Amino acid sequence: MAHVVRCGLIQLANPINDESVPVAEIQQAMLEKHLPYIDEAGEKGVQILCLQEIFNGPYFCPSQSTRWYEAAEPIPGPTTEIMAEYARKHEMVIVVPLYEEAMRGVYYNSAAVIDADGTYLGKYRKQHIPQTNGFWEKYFFKPGDGGYPVFQTRYGKVGVYICYDRHFPEGARCLGLNGAEIVFNPSATVAGLSQYLWKLEQPAHAVANGYYVGAINRVGTEAPWNIGKFYGTSYFVNPRGQFLAEGSEDNDELVIADLDFDMIDEVRQTWQFYRDRRPDAYDELHD
Repeated sequence: MAHVVRCGLIQLANPINDESVPVAEIQQAMLEKHLPYIDEAGEKGVQILCLQEIFNGPYFCPSQSTRWYEAAEPIPGPTTEIMAEYARKHEMVIVVPLYEEAMRGVYYNSAAVIDADGTYLGKYRKQHIPQTNGFWEKYFFKPGDGGYPVFQTRYGKVGVYICYDRHFPEGARCLGLNGAEIVFNPSATVAGLSQYLWKLEQPAHAVANGYYVGAINRVGTEAPWNIGKFYGTSYFVNPRGQFLAEGSEDNDELVIADLDFDMIDEVRQTWQFYRDRRPDAYDELHD
């Protein structure tokens, strides 16, 4: 019997774009906006669901304001507790990207993984942190220190890569070596140079590493920064690089696809990239 897993992605626009509103109120509004979509996913039989990068608020990194440190929280913490309730309610694995406070003054761009019974399995911390116009992430995040974990969930082995990570094939390979069957990439990326790469790099990761990829991007524009349009287009791609489902550029929506995890074996038995790799010949990759 085929091992088919129904997976979902949620792409949403931030509902409050007003710097005069307290951070906690902005976060609460974004959390409440997500909840009906999470319920919809559960009602439609989604078994593994991933939310967008720092899902419970705007992408605040165009600013360099200490006000946004208020958005950070422990993992596990209050938001993961809420998501655990929804995971149990729908028997659904949920990947929850959050702004993490590891200790006072130390912050990471992270994603918690919650199993279908509400158990907190662990977290991934974004490894590659950009520092460029509109994406001043080094002001807000330390580089991740937890490697490339893969989480054994009820429905399959889940890896996470976050936004800018997708430009680095080394970590994508590590996730494959660690056993990932699907890698989620929650993102916040705007139209321009990266939009062409959006549909190029991640299908390439799926093919090179023989796993599924779920890529999530938010939608809309966010004031007061207005760095560009978040172009959505969240999608699933299989280990052959074929697109299975895709969201729009503009709309809030839930994207769903049924993924046949047995295809992983089929593809890897055809393309023996893990057999033929040559780690002994890659010394130049070390600084």
